[in-house]
Amino acid sequence: MLNIALFGPPGAGKGTQSEYLIKKYNLFYLSTGDLLRKEIAEKTVLGLEAQSIISAGGLVSDEIIVQVIEKTITDHPEANGFLFDGFPRTYVQAYILEGLMLKLNTSLTCLISLDLPEEVCVQRLLNRGKTSGRSDDNETVIRNRLREYTEKTLPVLQFYKEKGICYEVNGLADIHQVTEEIETIVTGELAKQPLNILLFGYPGSGRDSQGKALAERFGLEFISTNEMLEYEIRNHTAIGEKIVHLYENGLLVPDDIVVQIIERRISEAKNVKGFIFKGFPRTLVQSYILDGLLRKRGTSISRAIELDVPVLDLINRLDERSKTEHSMAYDTSTARIVKRLKEHESKTIPVIARYAQLHGVTKVNGVGTFEEIFERLSSEIEQGFKNLR
Repeated sequence: MLNIALFGPPGAGKGTQSEYLIKKYNLFYLSTGDLLRKEIAEKTVLGLEAQSIISAGGLVSDEIIVQVIEKTITDHPEANGFLFDGFPRTYVQAYILEGLMLKLNTSLTCLISLDLPEEVCVQRLLNRGKTSGRSDDNETVIRNRLREYTEKTLPVLQFYKEKGICYEVNGLADIHQVTEEIETIVTGELAKQPLNILLFGYPGSGRDSQGKALAERFGLEFISTNEMLEYEIRNHTAIGEKIVHLYENGLLVPDDIVVQIIERRISEAKNVKGFIFKGFPRTLVQSYILDGLLRKRGTSISRAIELDVPVLDLINRLDERSKTEHSMAYDTSTARIVKRLKEHESKTIPVIARYAQLHGVTKVNGVGTFEEIFERLSSEIEQGFKNLR
C-alpha cells in the first residue's frame, strides 16, 4: 500500500500535485476538513459530535479526527493507498498516525513537503484573492496562516526526517518539474519495498519447480517449509531433532517451530528483491502469522497467485511422481493422493479465500509445458513489480 502525506504552505500548489498523485497511483484523497464536513452533512455519530464542538467555537479533538480517518481507510479497501492532506498537522498527530497505520497493518511511505518562501506564498495568494472572492485571501490573514503552518509543521517534518522518509521539493520550480521530482521520490520509495509472492496450488500443480525457477529469474528468495524442515533434519540441528521426534510420534510440526525457521530464513536473506512463499501459509492461523511476521519487517504480501490445474491432471501427475525419486509419502496410492487433495481443499482453500478478499488472488492456468506455465507466471510477477513502481 502506498501512503503519502503531502505538505506545503498555503499557495504552494498542493492541489495540483494532489490531483496528479491520486490519478497516477490510484490513491484515495484524505483531507481531514473534507472528511469532517462529510460526516457532519451525513449526520453520523462522529459528525454530530464534531458539529456540536464547532458550534460552541471549539476545535475538533484528535480523538474524533483519528476515528474519522480510520473509518475512511477501512471503508475504501479498493484504494492502492491514501494521500493525506492536512494530517498529521502537529507532532502529536504524527504519533497518532503511526499508531493508526500500525493498527491497519500498513505504514506511511513518505512525506513530501513543497518548499516555498513566505513572500512568494503571500504574492500567490494575494493574486488568487483578486479573482477568488475569498475573504481570507488578504495579507493579514495570509501571514497568520503561514505563521501557524510554520510553527506546527516544522516539528512534524523533523519527526519524519528522523524516520528517513521526509523529502523536500522546491516549490519554485515549474509545475512539471515539481511533478517529476515527486514521481522520482515515490518511485524510489516503492523500489525499496520487497515483492512478496504467495504461490498457491494443489499438490502436483508444480509450485515447487516453478517457484524455484521464478525466484532465480527475478532475484527472489524461494521459501518452502518442507525443504527447510528437511534441512534441519539432515543437519541434525536442535530444531531438527525436535522435528524427528514429532514425526516418530505421528505428530505435525507446530507453528512455533515453523515460524522460527521462516523468520530466520527471511532475516538471513541478503540482497533479494522479495520472497516467494510455497507451502506456507497452509492454514488460516498461519496466514495471520505470516502477515504479522512481514508487518514486523515493515512489509506485506504483494501478490497472491494460484496455479489452476484440473483434479484429474493432478492425480495423473502425482501418480507419475510416485515412480520417481521425488515421490512423496502420499503419492503411493490413488486413495492417499485423493485424501491429500481433500486435505488441501479443507485447510488451504479458506486461506486463498482470505487473501482473495484482502489482496485479490490471480489464477494462472497450470496446464501446459513447463516453459508455457513459467511464462504465464513470469508475466504476473512482472506486473507485480510494475505495481510497486
